[in-house]
Amino acid sequence: MAKGSKVERPTKKSEYEIRFASGSARRGWVDLVATIRGPLADTWDFLTRSPLEKTPTNYPLRGQLQFVTRDGATHERWQHKPTLHGNARIWFYVEDRVVHLEQVHTRHPNQTK
Repeated sequence: MAKGSKVERPTKKSEYEIRFASGSARRGWVDLVATIRGPLADTWDFLTRSPLEKTPTNYPLRGQLQFVTRDGATHERWQHKPTLHGNARIWFYVEDRVVHLEQVHTRHPNQTK
């Protein structure tokens, strides 16, 4: 790594790793960092520690959005709200100890309205 490179936060063995599952998720994440940095840092902590915990701001989606298929495998799709009253939504699935950010919405997605 070059001098001045950003140091990524290491994860503990008990924590989950977070990866982008799409380019649009990466772009949405960057947009959210610019607008709700503090809540997104809390989101990072939550998703690395307990992504499958059901809470008022973190839960599996239902109906047609309940599952996502990637590389021939079907996964339960979850939604996380970085803020209780905000419109941002993060859709993700978990595979082994990796949280895959599938879609990161800066506002409430039409599919769940």
